[in-house]
Amino acid sequence: MKKYYEAYDKRYRQIHEKGLSWSTENHTPIVEETIRKYRLEKKRTLEIGCGEGRDARYLLGRNYDVLAIDVSPEAIDYCIHRDPEHKNRYMTADILSENAVEGKFGFIYSIACLHMLVPDEDRKGFYRFIHEHLEDEGYALILSMGDGDRESISDITKAFDDVNRIHQETETEVRIAATSCRIVNSDVFQKEAMNCGFSILEYGMTEIENHFDQMMYMIMKKH
Repeated sequence: MKKYYEAYDKRYRQIHEKGLSWSTENHTPIVEETIRKYRLEKKRTLEIGCGEGRDARYLLGRNYDVLAIDVSPEAIDYCIHRDPEHKNRYMTADILSENAVEGKFGFIYSIACLHMLVPDEDRKGFYRFIHEHLEDEGYALILSMGDGDRESISDITKAFDDVNRIHQETETEVRIAATSCRIVNSDVFQKEAMNCGFSILEYGMTEIENHFDQMMYMIMKKH
């Protein structure tokens, strides 16, 4: 039986069948800013939930040592098609399953992935995975949808149901999987990480141009 968050694979297939991409081509500036600020240029890096690969493709093109993973085989196929030169740097993996990825990393980042996980146990599993795979002196960067105040939660039993959404680039209506989303406030966002063994070095708000207007972010290390 498929897990609710695998509905994103259905969404990617539906949108790609229309000859479209779901996300913007704009990379997320805070990722490279974090790498430079904390001198992580030579560290082995992991992206969790790479989607269509905008950030991994940008970093790989600048010779960073990146492994990009996503639960969606369709998304990974899309990444490899777009970036065949680095085909071995993209991998299908479910971080909530055992032995999803081997080894440790000096830098782990995740952009707009955490909010797709709804139950508390899955969100804890997200942080457990990072804790297990982050080097003792490593850094992690997490971005999640939210303005810091409002909260909302979707019905995961309807994640695979088709709904009408506006495709941002074409501004046309498309029918795609509803998927899942849980938005928490800033207090919950930070406490979830701290309760899973992390210290928060930075917290703030950022955006992904033409895609996410408001996103919370935090940079953290293991206790």
